[in-house]
Amino acid sequence: MPTSNIDHRASSPVRTRFAPSPTGFLHVGGVRTALFAWLVARQADGQFLLRIEDTDKTREVKGSEQHITDCLGWLELRWDEQPYRQSERLEIYREWVQKLIDAGKAYADPYTPQELDGLREKAKNQKKPFLFRDYRPENPPEWDGSQPLRFKSEPKAYEWQDAVMGKLSSGPEAVDDFIVLKSDGFPTYNFAHIIDDHLMNISHVIRSQEFLPSVPKFLNLYEALGIERPILATLPYVLGPDGKKKLSKRDGAKDVLDYRGEGFLPEAMVNFLATLGWNDGTDQEIFSREELVEKFSLDRVQRGGARFDEKRLEWMNGYYIRKTSLDTLYELSKGFWPESAIESSNEYKKQVLALIQERIKHFAEITTLTRFFFEEPDPKAVKNIFADRRLNNRLTVDQIKQALNQAHDNLNASDFTISDLENRLRGAAKEIGFADRILFMVVRVALTGNEVSPGLFETLNVLGQEKSLARIKRASEVT
Repeated sequence: MPTSNIDHRASSPVRTRFAPSPTGFLHVGGVRTALFAWLVARQADGQFLLRIEDTDKTREVKGSEQHITDCLGWLELRWDEQPYRQSERLEIYREWVQKLIDAGKAYADPYTPQELDGLREKAKNQKKPFLFRDYRPENPPEWDGSQPLRFKSEPKAYEWQDAVMGKLSSGPEAVDDFIVLKSDGFPTYNFAHIIDDHLMNISHVIRSQEFLPSVPKFLNLYEALGIERPILATLPYVLGPDGKKKLSKRDGAKDVLDYRGEGFLPEAMVNFLATLGWNDGTDQEIFSREELVEKFSLDRVQRGGARFDEKRLEWMNGYYIRKTSLDTLYELSKGFWPESAIESSNEYKKQVLALIQERIKHFAEITTLTRFFFEEPDPKAVKNIFADRRLNNRLTVDQIKQALNQAHDNLNASDFTISDLENRLRGAAKEIGFADRILFMVVRVALTGNEVSPGLFETLNVLGQEKSLARIKRASEVT
């Protein structure tokens, strides 16, 4: 078992957390963070906690918390203990705020928003970064809860070990006074998460790269509160398809549950997310959940961004579809069939599903790929394909009719087993002097209204003799 995930406090259990804010839907970047935290906990027989960081009420989106739990539930990333909500822990934060006040390490911020803007403009004109501590009031008013409360930092240089990024450091300029409690009584992320991680005995704080610049501030607050800091693990960004910038909702990153709606399997999504910036040092790409728990280690997470490749996700999902039993696949595919399939038997639909199991990348493709099994192809579509110049460059209308009529006659005498169907159609092609592939294409268009379909002989077998002959005859009449 990898040892890089083991807490330096050897006697303490491994406890990780996923702590999203309910400000909208989750995309793959956030869910990957949850997965990595879950893997670290499960590998060590530890606990994985869910904490909803809902202290910014102005940005909260209704339904987001349910969405978060639905995402984790779909991927079977089960959390231990009840979900925690920061909005239900306000008294706890006030107790810790009071500790800072009593120690002289917090003060009331007397500035109005307009005054703060003026101070920022002053720093800009002086061509230096704005640091609040440079304008710290000499005699701040007594804090009465109506003003923001700021942490009184002690700027210093830091060096620390990150479980993913390695040895990191910062200068004193990275440490500043920041708000710990807002005037509405809610704590800020910078303060609340440190208190919660401490009280919940979190051993590993695993989060995205966007928080890295704030780590020196967090280290300063750990020291001020006398809290032993946990292992810090910073995950590089998931990059967009072009590999140039962070994948974001603004750039079209999809809601994770959209993938569920398109018929992706949770096993495939977990496998994909786990290998998005991590590998076990081999060329292996397919991992069971058990293998991931056994092999995952933070020191194998790459330090650079991982490009999101939806084509790779589709390939991986197709792999899991192909290895799933037909009965299970059929149960999972319910809801993805065309409306015209409602009256068809389960057995017939299973036969159809068996034909496309090797081809589909996700269940949303089932409707398009199978519609012709349940309803007649559009005569206009058939006629248009036969009239297409690419086809007419090879065949005249008379030749198409000849091909269809010969196929009809030969198939009329078939027992409709797959082997006999193949023999009959190859015989038809030979009798009229056509290449096999040309005759097969003509018959396929007549049956499906498309030039692409599952195997022709298998398609005929499932459609059956009556439907197949009727469609071939109708195609001949509209050509």
